[in-house]
Amino acid sequence: MKLLQCYIDNIITTALTEDINYIDAAADNLIPEEHKSSAFYVAKASGIVCGIEVAKRVFDLAGGGVEFNIIKKDGDEVAAGDIIAEMSGSTLTLLKGERTALNLLQHMSGIASAAHRCVKLVEGTNASVTDTRKTLPGLRALQKYAVTVGGGKNHRFNLSDAAMLKDNHIDAYGGITAAVSALREKIGHTIKIEVEVRTLDELREALENNVEIIMLDNMSCAEMKQAVEITSGRALLEASGNVIEENIRAVAETGVDIISLGALTHSVKCFDVSMKIKNNGMAKKI
Repeated sequence: MKLLQCYIDNIITTALTEDINYIDAAADNLIPEEHKSSAFYVAKASGIVCGIEVAKRVFDLAGGGVEFNIIKKDGDEVAAGDIIAEMSGSTLTLLKGERTALNLLQHMSGIASAAHRCVKLVEGTNASVTDTRKTLPGLRALQKYAVTVGGGKNHRFNLSDAAMLKDNHIDAYGGITAAVSALREKIGHTIKIEVEVRTLDELREALENNVEIIMLDNMSCAEMKQAVEITSGRALLEASGNVIEENIRAVAETGVDIISLGALTHSVKCFDVSMKIKNNGMAKKI
């Protein structure tokens, strides 16, 4: 996946403006413009690197004048103590961009690491691991990119990508059959229909309407196994709801095609990375 640079730049600019506002009250009053430093990123845990090019771009937009040497690229596995990148150049830029760059790098690496763990847990089954639309406002594309770096796949990016009838759509319209029939009269031929079902009876009704994808909402593993048998390949089956790393293998072994996890993006733990500036005796020069 290659994201548009203007999209990334907009996110970074918003974050830098939020963090710095007018000036950096510490750095701008302490460090001369001509001062240079060297720094590096070090991993504090084991996981998957993601967002290193984004972090590099932060320093370009925070003032420039920093050379950035990437040692571990997106998708690389790292262990605690591994050096991820080295930087040298403007001390002011390094200080001003530090937090924004780390925020994005840590968050994206956390998502990639979580996705990687889940993908490993379902190896050997038929199931693909995907994200959801439960993303942080403004960061969706970066978060979904991070899922793919970890080996997962993307669900729809937005409401325009597919016609997904969730429980509220169905309840508001008056049932699966009525909603699917009305939808088919209006959507174009390229749009797939996915229906969320809560019971095996609703599953049978969705199958009768020949929908392409059926989401099994908060079903037990026993119910999902029945759903796979009933469906018999007539639609893709997506398991969703209360799936975590501790139970994802059991869910995958029911035979479902897709497992979607909102937790990959909405509540993931950041991957611990530190930026360290090498001590160069600045106090003696002030």
